[in-house]
Amino acid sequence: MTRISDNLSTINERIHTTALRCGRSPDEITLLAVSKKKPVGTIREAWDAGQRRFGENYVQEAIEKITALHDLPIEWHYIGSIQSNKTRLIAENFDWVHGVDSLRQAHRLSSQRPADLNPLNICLQINISNEESKGGIDIQETESIATEISRLPNVQLRGLMALPAPTNNLQQQAGIFSQMQQLFEQLNSKGLNLDTLSMGMSNDMEEAIRHGATIVRVGTAIFGQRD
Repeated sequence: MTRISDNLSTINERIHTTALRCGRSPDEITLLAVSKKKPVGTIREAWDAGQRRFGENYVQEAIEKITALHDLPIEWHYIGSIQSNKTRLIAENFDWVHGVDSLRQAHRLSSQRPADLNPLNICLQINISNEESKGGIDIQETESIATEISRLPNVQLRGLMALPAPTNNLQQQAGIFSQMQQLFEQLNSKGLNLDTLSMGMSNDMEEAIRHGATIVRVGTAIFGQRD
């Protein structure tokens, strides 16, 4: 537990320091602990160390964890790819979905969200690096799709999510994050009232914060390498 607690302290200090250096309040930035492939006990340790929001990539694995940890009021975020046969499980069990990449997905999540739950918070995944192998909405289509989704019941469009191609070139990464920030601001100028920009991971979260990230998704730097 000491290691996870120490790691969380280190990450939160990095967030705090970076935010202040770029003139932002640290309270604007949320740490999402990516706990895929990690056991229930490890998540409970992170909870005991003060972490409240966890992200999972695989639906079945996540449902098992949500069931096992039902005694903790965890805010669960689904951050993996969305298969059409899994949208009901996602709609019924998660608080947030990062990575909605089509109007069809949003319609399914909206129609399958139980009426007794709060609206499902969603972020649109933008294919910011133009990778053919990766899902995501083209920048040119974002405004029209976001406008349609913002009218759906049972879901709340909160913002944008990016999963850029890995690179050690921080200048290139900064350019990608800057594009996301500009798109976010552009959509808000059209009246969409977005408040979430989900981007940045263990190795590049400082650069993401400098470009407006409000959620950083960190796994390895908290939990160590996955098996």
